[in-house]
Amino acid sequence: MLLRVLAAGVNYADTHRTEGSYRAQQPLPFVPGTEVVGVDPEGRRLLAPVFPGGGYADLAVVAANQAVEVPPTVSDGAALALLVQGMTAWHVLLSSARLSEGESVVVTAAAGGVGSLAVQLARHFGAGRIIAAASTADKRALAADLGADVTVDSTPDGFAERVVAANGGRPVDVVLESTGGQVFTESLAALAAFGRLVTFGNSSRQGRPPVDPGALAEHNRAVAGFWLRPVVDDLRPLDTLLTLAADGTIRPLVGREYALADARRAHEDSLARRTVGKQVLRP
Repeated sequence: MLLRVLAAGVNYADTHRTEGSYRAQQPLPFVPGTEVVGVDPEGRRLLAPVFPGGGYADLAVVAANQAVEVPPTVSDGAALALLVQGMTAWHVLLSSARLSEGESVVVTAAAGGVGSLAVQLARHFGAGRIIAAASTADKRALAADLGADVTVDSTPDGFAERVVAANGGRPVDVVLESTGGQVFTESLAALAAFGRLVTFGNSSRQGRPPVDPGALAEHNRAVAGFWLRPVVDDLRPLDTLLTLAADGTIRPLVGREYALADARRAHEDSLARRTVGKQVLRP
């Protein structure tokens, strides 16, 4: 199916793809962009994945059976936020962390695309205490506005101590970790017995330190990894997310909009952490 693209989503993973550091090999030539909102020949406004790429364009070819109609009350940017970021937040909470009602949850990068939705979904799913980590006071205030019970500075040094203190002096049940490097190590140290750390990103580009299975066993902790690509064909969570956004239960954050010609600047802003919520390209 051919769509006239109204808006294309920008993802942090796009910066990995364009520099050649993504986990999947990217053959050339390559057009970035893994999700679009566009109009089909019948005039319907549809949201669809575009894998492995091709969304940064005026026209995009998508699989007809993966195109989902966008509710009238959901904006283009909000819809784009729900496909990659929303489905990631859904799966890391339910499929990977297997969150139970009343459990404590730490969300790193809580003002970002995934983090901002994970805070809201954790509340919707019945988390007992939501601790949001972010790098600036403004981002922490935003996370609190979205439903976090308490916020902490995401600076790596002392992160574990701040998280435990924010949980009333108790280790936490779940950490959603997308930074890597020292934050990964600190997050693991903050886990309670039978706690789960889900790693789904590496924005620090420092990699993830090796994990000793014996050390995990000593404290009955678990580490899980998540990547959306293998499960993106199952769009059932997306239908629910669109309904939650349409009725106001969740509020996808839409950040800056850029002209398609300014895609490079959108990537530079992502790398410099000058962004909040979902970035959008307009052809």
